Amino acid sequence: MRGGGRDGRDRGDDRDGRDRLRADRPAARTDQGETIVVGGTGDRGAAGAPRTRPRRPRPLLPGRRRPRPARVLARGLAVLTAASAALVAGPGLQQAHAASPCPGRVADSVSFPTGELRVYRGGGKVCAVTLARNPGPRRAMSVSLQTRGGRAVVDAGRFGRHAGPVTVSPLGRCVRATGTVSGVTRSTGWILC
Repeated sequence: MRGGGRDGRDRGDDRDGRDRLRADRPAARTDQGETIVVGGTGDRGAAGAPRTRPRRPRPLLPGRRRPRPARVLARGLAVLTAASAALVAGPGLQQAHAASPCPGRVADSVSFPTGELRVYRGGGKVCAVTLARNPGPRRAMSVSLQTRGGRAVVDAGRFGRHAGPVTVSPLGRCVRATGTVSGVTRSTGWILC
């Protein structure tokens, strides 16, 4: 007789549920009294592939909700959109956003071989910043912003990315911005009059 259960009974008489027969399998008894499975598909599907059992949902932690499919789809779409925008924009746009600390919209921009001077307008204030064309090592940079009839507000020194921001409240008067990067200077002239 082949190996028995834990208590010495043979496998055909095992009642603890480990070797119970399934209803979809035909069975036969041998001359020793053991039950064996003959034919049938057992745990295989019609094509011989294993049957898939439905997945049981994971238990949720206390205080947590099951994510809704629409939320999961929305999050995935947001991540995909952000990733594609970063790829399309390239490094230039990311540098421009990182190097524009002034609030408001661009009112004027002057480009020159070593950098760019940008003037922003918004909230009753005017702001200016000088950006280096190739950010990196520190070099002499400056930015100044002056209202007509007033004193210039200046930020000068050795910077790696930008000089400024400098801000004035023009109160309806014209403003002039001047920017310098590595000895090259450009000015906007009197603007926003």
